Amino acid sequence: MRVAILSPIAWRTPPRHYGPWERVVSLLTEGLVKEKIDVTLFATGDSLTSAKLRSICKAPYEEDKNTDAKVWECLHISEIMEQADEFDIIHNNYDFLPLTYSGLIKTPMVTTIHGFSSPKIMPVYKKYNETTHYVSISDADRSSDLDYIRTVYHGIDIDNFTLNEDKADYLLYFGRIHPDKGTREAIQVAKRAEMKLVIAGIIQDKMYYEEYVKPYLNDDITYIGSVGPQERDSVLRNAYALLHPINFSEPFGLSVVESMACGTPVLAFGKGSMPEIIQNGKNGFIVSNIEEMSQRLKDIENISRKLCRETVVKRFSQEKMVKEYIEVYKEILNK
Repeated sequence: MRVAILSPIAWRTPPRHYGPWERVVSLLTEGLVKEKIDVTLFATGDSLTSAKLRSICKAPYEEDKNTDAKVWECLHISEIMEQADEFDIIHNNYDFLPLTYSGLIKTPMVTTIHGFSSPKIMPVYKKYNETTHYVSISDADRSSDLDYIRTVYHGIDIDNFTLNEDKADYLLYFGRIHPDKGTREAIQVAKRAEMKLVIAGIIQDKMYYEEYVKPYLNDDITYIGSVGPQERDSVLRNAYALLHPINFSEPFGLSVVESMACGTPVLAFGKGSMPEIIQNGKNGFIVSNIEEMSQRLKDIENISRKLCRETVVKRFSQEKMVKEYIEVYKEILNK
């Protein structure tokens, strides 16, 4: 089986710091190679992989502001499509634009929909609904207008996350600094609970950061910026709990699973995929507002951090994700 994987080029694959789509693509690619699948990864030229790497864009456009994202996006996608006949299947992880090429090639394509950025992109997905294959990353993130071949949850490399059965004294917010992700709400919870809060993530909305985050930073509420893989493990495993007060229907939530892999329970608003990932009292709690989140903090003491990790090993491992995607490829090729 010859598989071509199309990764985004906003960040390197795998990303140095932020880049959730690229991180998942990297885990899938490396897992497929371990399973002796012939894989070619289409990503930025500085990407790191054990698969064959093909690139036309040397560096991520988010790291080189002289790069015109739209121009290199078009060149990147056309590169894989013009070589489509070399492969048995193309796995698109680049949203809707590659679908517009799918009617011009004979190679079957499967598209993992990593969330819908806007209802305005739906006409593209609808147009190709009957001629291509869609994978959702959670049942909550499915559109009733589309047909899906399967839901495949993201997997993580469990070995990159260390179980810590000792509870620390700080709360953690790990994600984009943006209204959608609830940075402001996390600060309010920490203040109500009179606990320390560590904030980690890229500043995606500068005005939001300046108004709702920066004024509240002090010795107890600290911002440590975007963290790489090694620091990620440390900051996650040493937290008392992860606060995830999201204000949108999140398609999945890698940081939630990574936190639980370290044994750190998660408190999240019950939006999007959160009820699929978090099992109340087992690896965290689903709550409705900041008041309930603050009150639930005391119940974290009753959660086994070891059991928290075991739920991830069972449901969200890299190996499980890779196995399910191989089954998807085979099902498509057998049709």
